[in-house]
Amino acid sequence: MTLRIDKPPFLIALDLVAAVLALYLLVRPTGRRMLAGLLAAVGGGLLGWLVVWISDDVFDVFGVGLTPVTTFWAALGFAGVSLAIANLFRSRWWRKVVAVVSIPVFLATAAAGVNVDFGAYRDLNDALGVVPYRSLDLHAERGEVLDIGTDYASTATPGQTVPAKGEIGTVDIPGTTSQFPARTAVVYLPPVALTAKPPALPVLYALSGQPGAPADMFTAGRLGPEMDAFAAAHDGYAPIVVAVDQLGGPGRNPMCVDSREYGNSATYLLHDVRDWISSHLRVSSDPAAWGVFGYSQGATCAVQFATGHPELFGSALASSSELGPTLGDRTLTIDTGFGGSAKAFEAAQPLAMMAANAPYKNSTIVFGVGQNDAKYTAFARTLHAAAQKAGIHSELLISPGTAHDWNTVRHTLHDGFPAIAREMGLGR
Repeated sequence: MTLRIDKPPFLIALDLVAAVLALYLLVRPTGRRMLAGLLAAVGGGLLGWLVVWISDDVFDVFGVGLTPVTTFWAALGFAGVSLAIANLFRSRWWRKVVAVVSIPVFLATAAAGVNVDFGAYRDLNDALGVVPYRSLDLHAERGEVLDIGTDYASTATPGQTVPAKGEIGTVDIPGTTSQFPARTAVVYLPPVALTAKPPALPVLYALSGQPGAPADMFTAGRLGPEMDAFAAAHDGYAPIVVAVDQLGGPGRNPMCVDSREYGNSATYLLHDVRDWISSHLRVSSDPAAWGVFGYSQGATCAVQFATGHPELFGSALASSSELGPTLGDRTLTIDTGFGGSAKAFEAAQPLAMMAANAPYKNSTIVFGVGQNDAKYTAFARTLHAAAQKAGIHSELLISPGTAHDWNTVRHTLHDGFPAIAREMGLGR
C-alpha cells in the first residue's frame, strides 16, 4: 500500500506491461482481424478524446480545465479498453483471458499517468484516503496566547535541544459554538514546538480543495517537508500548521460562510478553531502571526478571510483561488449560502471586501496559479490587481507547465511561503 505510484520504477514497469499486452492484442492471425483491432483502438481513442472534450469544454463537469496530458492518457485508456474488447470476439479462449486481464492494466496505466499530471497521490494509501498520521497528544493547559507581536525568540528558553524535524499528527477540533460537523484535523508542530518549554509561534491554517480532506494538504501538498526545510534554515522555527476541515465532508462546499444548508463553516474556522489553537498551543495574538494557506475552494476561503478579517489574519497563500464563494451558479449560491440575499452575497466577495477595507496596513497575499489554467489565471490576475490597489502586499506566482493541480499547490507553497513567513516575522 506504500509502493510509490508516482515514481519512474512503478510507472515504467506498468507502461511496459501495458505495451506488451497491447502488442499481443494487436497481432492477430489474419490481416483483417489486425485491422479490426487497430480500428477499435483508434475509435476508442477518439471516443476518449470526445468524452474529455464534452466533459471539459462543453459542460465544464470538473469546473477546471483539463490538460492535454490528462486528455492524452484518457484517450489512451479508452483505446486500450476498446482494443481488449475487440479481442473478445472471434478469438480463442486464452486470447479472451489476456484481453480481460488487459482491461484493468490499461485503466491503471491511464490513471497513473493522470495522477502524475495532477500530482495528487504518492501511493495507494493516499488514493484510498488513508490518513498516515497518529493522534497528537495536546492538552488545553499547555495553551497560551502572548502579546509579543512577532518576537517569538523572546519567549524561547535558551539551551534546549531542538529536534531536526517537526511532528505531524491528527487532532479533533470540536465545533463548540458552531456545531459544524468537522472531520479530524491534521497539525504540524515545528521542531522548536517539540522542546520541553516551546516558544510562542505563528499559526498557518491549511485548507484543502473540494472534494478533499485536511490530510490532503500534507499528503498531496507536501506541507511537512516544506516546513521542515524552512525550519532547518531558521533554527527550528516555522509556523504551527493546522489543516482543518472547512467542508464537513468531501462532497460538500459550505463556501466558508454560515448557512442553514451547510452549517456554520465560518464560525467554526474563525472562532472554534481559533479558540482551540489558543487553548492548546503557545501562540502570538498579533494578526501578523496568523495566516491561511489554501488550494482551490480552500484558496478562495483563504482570500475571503485575509481580505474580510485583517484583524485576525495578516497573510494568505492562495493556490488557484476563485473570485469568491460560489457553487458554480449565482442564483444557487445566493439561495443556498446567503439566505437569498444578493446584497449579502456581493458583500462577501473578496473584491468588495478589499474595496471596503482599504487601505490595508499590514497584509500580504500571494496568489499562485498554474500556467495552463486559463480560467483561474484570470481570477488570480484580477484578485492580485485589486489587492495591490487596496494596499495589500501582493504577489502573483505562475507555476510553469502546470494547471489546476497539486503540482501548482507545491510550487505556490515553495515559492510563495517566504513572503508569508516575512509577514509572520520569520525568515527576514
